[in-house]
Amino acid sequence: MSGHSKWHNIQAKKGKADAKRGKIFTKIGKELMVAAKDGGPSPETNSKLRDVIAKAKANNMPQDTITRAIKKATGDIENVIFEEITYEGYGPSGIAVIVEVLTDNKNRSAGNVRHAFTKHGGNMGATGCVSFMFQRKGQIVIEKTDSLDEDELMMMALEIGAEDFASEEEVYIITTTAEDFGVVRESLEEKNIEFLEAEIKMLPDTYTAIDEEISAKFQKMLDQLEDDDDVQNVWHNAEFPEGWDE
Repeated sequence: MSGHSKWHNIQAKKGKADAKRGKIFTKIGKELMVAAKDGGPSPETNSKLRDVIAKAKANNMPQDTITRAIKKATGDIENVIFEEITYEGYGPSGIAVIVEVLTDNKNRSAGNVRHAFTKHGGNMGATGCVSFMFQRKGQIVIEKTDSLDEDELMMMALEIGAEDFASEEEVYIITTTAEDFGVVRESLEEKNIEFLEAEIKMLPDTYTAIDEEISAKFQKMLDQLEDDDDVQNVWHNAEFPEGWDE
């Protein structure tokens, strides 16, 4: 089976940009705090918190950092209200872009996101202008190793409820519905499978191919958005040229 993930082409650039700025732990920490505050600090009874913990571990977040963020949910941020907001719009050359923020000041976030769009040749649109081009899916990325048999892993994934299984150059990609993500992830964890990524994403139905000039322009837009502490995720349907900016 095959998936149209383009994981290295798209998501790896996002992850590299986040890691480069040291933002990823801060962003996941905020997700942990909000999930714990909303559903309680126990991952046994809070499925959203379990999913965020899995994302944290896939990003090599230390256990004490995870624990500290969860504990903060009942202390430091007791009087801080974080709001989840999604912005949609178009990057240069009509690239569809979805920006998810977690903020305690929506006016600040809206202004910053709008500025990133307009500065780099894009424009923010109304709610729903591009989200219909994406599907909310669970995605688990596993590094290829000699100890993992591709056929066995594929059969295992499909038997426990995965929608799709893809083999790329360096990784396997397991795709699930958003609803089945937790069950599939936990089943793989029980079999001691380690993840490079494990989270629910907005995956595009189709991609927009862009040339090197537009790629450079759009990457600057992504960098500005991902450098914003309020921005949790940026999803888009750009297809960068093969080997660009490696």
